[in-house]
Amino acid sequence: MSKMSEMAATIEDLRSAAAAINEATNWLAKQFSGDEPVPEETIPAEPVLTLEAVRAVLANKSRAGFTAQIRLLLQKYGADKLSGIDPANYKALLADVEGLTDAT
Repeated sequence: MSKMSEMAATIEDLRSAAAAINEATNWLAKQFSGDEPVPEETIPAEPVLTLEAVRAVLANKSRAGFTAQIRLLLQKYGADKLSGIDPANYKALLADVEGLTDAT
């Protein structure tokens, strides 16, 4: 093997070693940085609102004297009764119901 081919092989080995070191450095930096995503299991999931849970809240408000306002809110969300409301709107409906006061 000539000196030039030995030198070319050595240069290629050094480049491979440098790439491996760079890759290991990036991995270590990522492991010890504060940019790690929070594991999903530690993120508290928002409870899913069910028809029954929403119905219970509306029933309590209705017994408290807000029946007419609840009917208006149901119509606001496009239905005459709770079962006609899209479950995606339950959270907003509950927020509106919770905002009902004697002044409305």
